[in-house]
Amino acid sequence: MIGILWIGIFTVSLFSGFLYQKIGVFTPAIMEGAQKSIEISISLAGPLCLWSSVAKVMERSGFTQILGKILHPFFRKLFPESAKDPQALGYLSSNLSANLLGLGNAATPMGIAAAKRMQQLHGTADASDELCRLIILNTASIQLLPTTVASVRAALGSAAPFDILPGVWICSLCSVTMGLLGARILRRFYA
Repeated sequence: MIGILWIGIFTVSLFSGFLYQKIGVFTPAIMEGAQKSIEISISLAGPLCLWSSVAKVMERSGFTQILGKILHPFFRKLFPESAKDPQALGYLSSNLSANLLGLGNAATPMGIAAAKRMQQLHGTADASDELCRLIILNTASIQLLPTTVASVRAALGSAAPFDILPGVWICSLCSVTMGLLGARILRRFYA
């Protein structure tokens, strides 16, 4: 589906270039955009590799279990069934920690591991309420330090890449709250 969208955008852009006789600007813009995307991808590869490695070290050292015990009261309310399983609790803790640090893609492997473990615990192919809450937390993640966004801003020349903190805190708190509230309301209709 996304491929069709990109082809549509490209076609409309090309057609508009011919229509407004700006086709000479089209090719340099494509090349400049491609170059920028590669530069940004490379600048993000370092932090992503670093934090993915830190996550693996946390998992293998047992720190995720310690973090799970610390966050157990919070997870017991949000994920009552999964919080009983130490392995699921460890994955959830690592995932939440990575999201709090704004690590985005580095949180994904832990989120996937948590989702797989939750699916095993519930023994069904359908998404449980807990799995839906995990997806909401990951999609609208609360970020204390948006490191990925800050590194993109720094790569693009921002003098103060972390000056977005208050806005990020407010937006992420509102999005998580509304997501969880929406899930709770919809649960009544589809339970």
